[in-house]
Amino acid sequence: MTTVIDQAVQAQLIASTPESRAIPACLRYERDDPFAVRVSFPPSASLDGSAVEWTFGRELLAAGLRGPAGSGDVQMWPSGPQGTVLEFHAPEGMAMVQFDTADLRRFLGRSYAVVPEGSEAGELDLDEGLASLLRDA
Repeated sequence: MTTVIDQAVQAQLIASTPESRAIPACLRYERDDPFAVRVSFPPSASLDGSAVEWTFGRELLAAGLRGPAGSGDVQMWPSGPQGTVLEFHAPEGMAMVQFDTADLRRFLGRSYAVVPEGSEAGELDLDEGLASLLRDA
């Protein structure tokens, strides 16, 4: 059974100039990919005018709400009592976006209602995954 959670949120793009700007974003969690969360931004939020989506671990999201987390392309940390910063690194550059911590906590709680923390491996269909790999080989 496919279960998908989509949650629209507002974020603040943190710029090197004093003015940050609000941007819409969508958080997504899918039972079929239980270890991952996705955040997507519309074309208006990117420099080249294309939609942007980042995928990272649900465990990283949980850890980043408590303190600094991540050492790769996605890093996050609490920023004040109500904000959480996500920093995205790509070959083209880096972006920092601040989310309302309550929005992220709500999304994480909704994902745990679909797949409880620690039970992600039980949601994977390893037989289908292996069959798909063999078909593609």
